[in-house]
Amino acid sequence: MAKIKITLTKSLIGCLKKQIATANSLGLRKIGDTTVQEKIPATEGKITVIKHLVTVEEEA
Repeated sequence: MAKIKITLTKSLIGCLKKQIATANSLGLRKIGDTTVQEKIPATEGKITVIKHLVTVEEEA
C-alpha cells in the first residue's frame, strides 16, 4: 500500500471538536507533528475533514 505523510501546519485552537478529535486520531496534537499513514479510504476521509489544517505528501 502507498504511504502518505501528514503534517499539522495550523493550530487546533478554535476548531470544532470533531476536527480536533480527527487530528488526534491521526496522531497530530501540536503544530509541526508529522505522521505516516497508509493511504486507505478511512485516512483520506479524515484528511478531508481537516484539510485546511494539514499538508499531505505522497511517500515513495
